[in-house]
Amino acid sequence: MDKQRHRAVSVGYGYALEKNDIAAPYFRDMGVFLIRGITAKRIMAQYFGKKTGVTGGKEGNVHVGDLNYGVFGFPSHLADNYPIGAGAALAFKIRGEKRVAVACTGDGGTSRGDFHEGMNIAAVRKLPIVFICNNNQYAYSTPLKLQMAIKDVAERALAYGIPSRIVDGNNVVEVYTAAKEAYEIARNGGGPAFIECKTMRMHGHSEHDSAKYVPRELLEEWKKKDPLLHMETYLMKNHISEKEELDSIDLQAKKEIEEAEAFAEESPYPEPGDVLRGVYATSIEEEMS
Repeated sequence: MDKQRHRAVSVGYGYALEKNDIAAPYFRDMGVFLIRGITAKRIMAQYFGKKTGVTGGKEGNVHVGDLNYGVFGFPSHLADNYPIGAGAALAFKIRGEKRVAVACTGDGGTSRGDFHEGMNIAAVRKLPIVFICNNNQYAYSTPLKLQMAIKDVAERALAYGIPSRIVDGNNVVEVYTAAKEAYEIARNGGGPAFIECKTMRMHGHSEHDSAKYVPRELLEEWKKKDPLLHMETYLMKNHISEKEELDSIDLQAKKEIEEAEAFAEESPYPEPGDVLRGVYATSIEEEMS
């Protein structure tokens, strides 16, 4: 469960989208993939490098997307999706469509040039896009205080004249509400918005990272703010769900994961010739055959 402690961000802003909207997520936004309809089976097969994965076996990570579900793909370079999302929003505005785009990156991504380029064009053109920052306190091993001299990442949006808001990134209801409100303003011509979701990365940047650079007491503090426990308490306190129902949902989710794993294991690997399919360039031999 440690790895999932900041999933409230992607679930919150992803669930607030409408069917025809488009998302430009990054690799910590698995909730968006699932909400938009990219199944757990396809995602697991993606990790296994199988033909049934999102990229058909061409890549064994989740640097992927599927425009059939309104999800842009992305490479490792964070914040590159900000100008891409702005481009989609520009298309919506030119066509006169009441659609919005959303793009998300981490706190470290906000120090890259493409973050600022995307923000600037969105502000100047008053585009229907909402920018999300998953502020999980560390850009790989660099803490926020060594990334920027400001207290809140949201201050960076103000430099472009973009209204910003700070929310509890471990509170899915708060993230959803903020995103929903921002989407409606953008959808109706009000221009872009920026939402900083404060949370904590409870695991290393990736599997090879032990995250020894993170103070243990800081992790212990954030464990008490687990978004799953927070949501469970919220649902029961407001008489929306009973404990039995939540336990049933938990079992259902575990079953879905087990089925996805079995599906991935049983799926075939791609054929050698598949490496030349679905790409923009082919070999001379392929052209001549």
